[in-house]
Amino acid sequence: MARVRSVPSTELPADAAEVYERFAADYGPFRNQVAVFAHVPAAVKHLMGMLMELREAKTLPKRYLELAIVAVSKLNECEYCVAHHKPFLVPEGISPDGVDRVLDYQDHPEFDEIDKLVVEYTIAAWTQPNRLRDALFGRLRAHFSEAQIVELTLRITLCGFFNKFNDALGIEEEDEAIARVAELEA
Repeated sequence: MARVRSVPSTELPADAAEVYERFAADYGPFRNQVAVFAHVPAAVKHLMGMLMELREAKTLPKRYLELAIVAVSKLNECEYCVAHHKPFLVPEGISPDGVDRVLDYQDHPEFDEIDKLVVEYTIAAWTQPNRLRDALFGRLRAHFSEAQIVELTLRITLCGFFNKFNDALGIEEEDEAIARVAELEA
C-alpha cells in the first residue's frame, strides 16, 4: 500500500482524468502509480501525457528505450520499474535471464554493440553525468540522431526520477505486472 491515498480519476478535472485513464489502460499496468500522481493533477496531465506522446512518436526504438529504463531501474534497485519494464524487453529479443543481467552489458551474449552502447551510456549518464566523455557521444552519434540522443537522455533521467518517486512513496506493483513477470519466469 502506498504511503498516500490512491486518488481515483473521478476526483480530477476532466482533462487530467482523461490522461489518467488513457495512461492506466494503454501505457501499461501503471494504475497504482498514476493514482498517486493524481494528488497533483498537473503531473498526471503533463508527465503521463508526455510519456504517451513519446511512445506514439516512436523517435527512439523500443528496444533501446527499454534497455535504458531497465538499466537505470536496476541501478536504483527500483523493483516497481524493473517488474513493469522487464516484460517489454522480452518481445525485443532479450530473455528474462538476459534482462536480469542487463548491467553486465560488456560481455552480454544477447546484446549487440548498440545495445551495449545504450547501457554504457545509461550507466554513465545516470551515475556520472558531469563526467561524460566526448568519445562516448561520438559513438552515440554514429547510431543515433541528436533527437534520439536527447530523448534517450530524457528517458534515462526521467526514469531515475520515477524510480525515486515510486520508492519514496511506496508504490506497489499492480497484480497485472506481477503476473506478467511470473509468466516470463515460468
